[in-house]
Amino acid sequence: MAAPIALIQGASRGLGFQFCKHILKNKNPSTVIATCRNPDAAAELLGLAGQHPDRLTIVKLDVNKEEDIREAAERVKKNFGRLDLMVNSSALLHPSGKGETSLRDVSAQGIISTLTTNTVGPLVMAKYFAPLLQKGIGAFGRQPSEKAKQHSGIIVNITAKVGSIGDNGLGGWYSYRMSKAALNMATRNLSIELGRSRPKVVCVSLHPGTVDTDLSRPYHKNVPKERLFSTEHSVGCLMSIIEMLDFDKTGKAYNWDGAELPW
Repeated sequence: MAAPIALIQGASRGLGFQFCKHILKNKNPSTVIATCRNPDAAAELLGLAGQHPDRLTIVKLDVNKEEDIREAAERVKKNFGRLDLMVNSSALLHPSGKGETSLRDVSAQGIISTLTTNTVGPLVMAKYFAPLLQKGIGAFGRQPSEKAKQHSGIIVNITAKVGSIGDNGLGGWYSYRMSKAALNMATRNLSIELGRSRPKVVCVSLHPGTVDTDLSRPYHKNVPKERLFSTEHSVGCLMSIIEMLDFDKTGKAYNWDGAELPW
């Protein structure tokens, strides 16, 4: 069987970087395509590529620029021909680094910037990379015996529990909540369209928990110690979910522990 191929968008740090490390370590042989805005400044990612020169390829891609995404997809198509997994992990809490606590903090540009990175980017990624996922070999997830429900690839959009409309009891964080709620709708739409394709692509949103990354760091003091996860723990949980995905689970959002999240 050919080696699995995974593309991790937003791979220079945080969850994205850990996804690269986890797959290289635990799914051998495998090939990882790591994308980020500025590869030359991604010291840790460059170091990881040095350790796995034949298995890790770094591709320049700014998720806010459609031309970057199109060019990256063409490069991946030419060099690899297919994908089995795509994880969209880039996220922006807010351009200021802090979520809005009230309506007076809201600005049009803040909302637009957050939506562009968190929602528009992953959807445009799907536009250009879905054809490569349709050529995948289903190396991630679980394949049923029923041919009609087998899948070729998986799209994972990293969401957040605060994007759940049904779970929102506190308010605030307008831009981030809206962007993740919209991302969940994009996931649902993608699951319907790509679920009609032959072969099928599974599409899910995954919540990683509160992770010790730059995005959440301003709010760590409010998080109980046992609920603040390392990137290693969070990605380990998420990869366990990914490896159990099948077509019956497409179009849904899941918590880090595998529980389904309300939209």
